Amino acid sequence: MVGSIQKEITGTIFDIKKFAVHDGPGIRTTIFFKGCLLRCWWCHNPESREFGVQIPDTETIGYKRTTSEIMNIIEKDTIYYDESGGGVTFSGGEPLAQAELLRQLLVNCKELDIHTAVDTTGYVERGTLDDIIPHVDLFLYDLKVIDDDKHERYTGVSNQSKNRSILNNLKYLSSKGCKIRIRIPIIPGINDTDDDISDFCIFISEMGTVEQLDLLSYHKIAEHKYHRLGIDYRMGDTKEPSHQEMELIKNKFQSHLEQLGLGSLKISIGG
Repeated sequence: MVGSIQKEITGTIFDIKKFAVHDGPGIRTTIFFKGCLLRCWWCHNPESREFGVQIPDTETIGYKRTTSEIMNIIEKDTIYYDESGGGVTFSGGEPLAQAELLRQLLVNCKELDIHTAVDTTGYVERGTLDDIIPHVDLFLYDLKVIDDDKHERYTGVSNQSKNRSILNNLKYLSSKGCKIRIRIPIIPGINDTDDDISDFCIFISEMGTVEQLDLLSYHKIAEHKYHRLGIDYRMGDTKEPSHQEMELIKNKFQSHLEQLGLGSLKISIGG
């Protein structure tokens, strides 16, 4: 445990996933923070939406943990991080919604030379980003939709909000030289049209530090969570895209990016 810089902060998380391989490079420990301001129709972690511990019926969702308790878990697997080029990913929910806890964990990880990644919606104030940039090795940046009207309809927030602009914050991270992997959930009927793909590619072409584009296939695996939590599942009978459909979408992204001079950008299906 890091002693000289350790500041004890308590926050709320809802899961810790060890040996994760889809949340950044190598073998990772993913810490899921509780609380998010977005209300994406397709969210596969609806239990992460509300801040604080919930106790619906007999189930407890979320638990309080201190920085030292979380770091004790992280440090147990440093040998796997070292051997695989992995590290720790802070996800959610929205980890930046618990900014003080996140920053202290990042500081502690960097003191131990553990690779850090932050999976974020980008719906945060600029100053919050400035506080963590020096301690983050990789940003996993979620882009849902470029069109603002559609974004607000399907996520509940604007992506061009004056104080929390998702699009401008991504451009800002790029201007600061941050390493970025953009993650786009492919949601049939919502953001998979040719116009949507073109919009994504044009926007991505405006930045210079995007290392990879991850296309994440929509799935219905979380539908039972909505019923259990008494939350309306708004995706109805939307079908999961097939492997062939995802390959076709990937090819469309590749074609658009090549036309924009970004043919070398790596595109993956999945994280």
